[in-house]
Amino acid sequence: MKATIITIGDEILIGQITDTNSGFIAKELEKIGIQVHEMISISDDKKHILDTFAKVQNQVDFVLITGGLGPTKDDITKITFCDYFNDVLVRNDAVEKHIEALFMKLNFTVLQVNKDQALVPSKAIVLHNQFGTAPGMWMQKENTVFVSMPGVPYEMKAIVTHQLIPKIVKEYERPYILHKTILTYGQGESIVAQRIEEWENNLPEFVKLAYLPSPGRVRLRLTARGKEEQVLHNTIQQLVGSLTEIIGDIIVGFEEDEPIEVVLGNLLKEKGFTLATAESCTGGKIAETLTSVAGSSAYFRGSVVSYATDTKIEILGVKPKTIDTFSVVSQSVAEEMAQGVQKLMKADFAIATTGNAGPSKGDADADLGSVCIAIATPKGFFSEAFNFGQPRQKVIDRAVNKGLELLLKEILKNY
Repeated sequence: MKATIITIGDEILIGQITDTNSGFIAKELEKIGIQVHEMISISDDKKHILDTFAKVQNQVDFVLITGGLGPTKDDITKITFCDYFNDVLVRNDAVEKHIEALFMKLNFTVLQVNKDQALVPSKAIVLHNQFGTAPGMWMQKENTVFVSMPGVPYEMKAIVTHQLIPKIVKEYERPYILHKTILTYGQGESIVAQRIEEWENNLPEFVKLAYLPSPGRVRLRLTARGKEEQVLHNTIQQLVGSLTEIIGDIIVGFEEDEPIEVVLGNLLKEKGFTLATAESCTGGKIAETLTSVAGSSAYFRGSVVSYATDTKIEILGVKPKTIDTFSVVSQSVAEEMAQGVQKLMKADFAIATTGNAGPSKGDADADLGSVCIAIATPKGFFSEAFNFGQPRQKVIDRAVNKGLELLLKEILKNY
C-alpha cells in the first residue's frame, strides 16, 4: 500500500516554518507497512489544492493532508474538500460539544468562528482532535482515501496516533515490516560500508540496508518486508548477529531509531548513575541534547557553560598554571574541567569540552576545529584531542556526539 503526504501552507513554502509533520507521518505509516510514495508541499490556494488532489487520485491508497484547517479565512481545506467530493458542510454535534468543553476548560469565550470548526463535510468520517478544535476528516473517492488533519504538530500527532493508525490497522490488510537499527560510533560511512561490503552483498532480497550518517556516527537500519512475521524476525536476528562479528568494536547499541542521548540516558537510569557537563566550545549543547529526553532529570545533575577562561578557573577550579602551561584548549584543562564539574554537581560521571570551534581563534592559539574532550568517572578520568575541521556548527555537532560516544563506550566497557 502506498501513501502521499501533502502539507498545505504558504508559511512552509516561504521558509517561515519547517515541515516536521511529514516526517512524523511517514515514520508512523512505515511501522504499519504503508510505503510513502511522495511528499508534497503546496500553497493555500484552492485551485492548487484541487489540482493536487486530482493528480494523486487513484495513484496511491492514502492521501494524508495537514494544514489549512482552522478558524481564519486562509484555512480553506475543509471547503475545498466539499468541492472535490461534491459535498456540503454540516454541523457535527460531537465536535461542537468538544469545542465548547475545550474553551470552558481554558476559561475562554467561544466565538462563532470557533463553533464553525464543527462544520464538516456530510460524507466525512470525523477523527477526534483531543487537543484542538479542528477535527480530522476521512473521506474516500474511488480507490483513494483522503484524510485531512490540522497542521499544528501536537494536534496532528494525536490524531495520527490515536485515530488514524488504529483505523488503518483495523480495516486494511498490510505486509509486515520489521526494522532494526544498529548504532555505530567512531568511524565514517565509507569505512563502515567497506568493512561490511561482503555482508551487505549477501542480504536476502526482502531485506534492505540504509546508511543514516550524522556527525560522529552512522546508523545502519535493516528493513525486512514480507507476509510471515516470524520469518522476518528470525532473519533480522541472524543478520544482526553476523554483523556484530564484523563491526562489534564500533557498535554501541541496537535501538529503533533512538539517538545516542536516549541510549545513554537509558543506560544511566538502568545503572543508577548521574551525569554533569562542563562545556566551553559546545556552549551548553551537550546539556541541551541530554535534557531534550523526557525523564533526563533522573540522571542529569546539571551543567556549567564555562565559555570564558576566568569562569573555568573560578567556577570549575581549573588551575591557572595548567592554562599557562598547556593553553586553554588542551586535554589537561578539559580533564580539570570534568573533575571540577563532577565534584561541583556531585555526579558519578562528567563530560567536559574545550576547543576552538571558529571562525576566529578567541582566547587560544589552537587550530580552528580543535576540541579536547574529557570524561570523569568514579574511578578516574581520561581525555582525547580531535580536530573536527570547519565550519563552526559542524565542530560543535561532532564534539557533542563524540563526548556522548566516549561516555557511552566507557560505561559499556567498564561498568
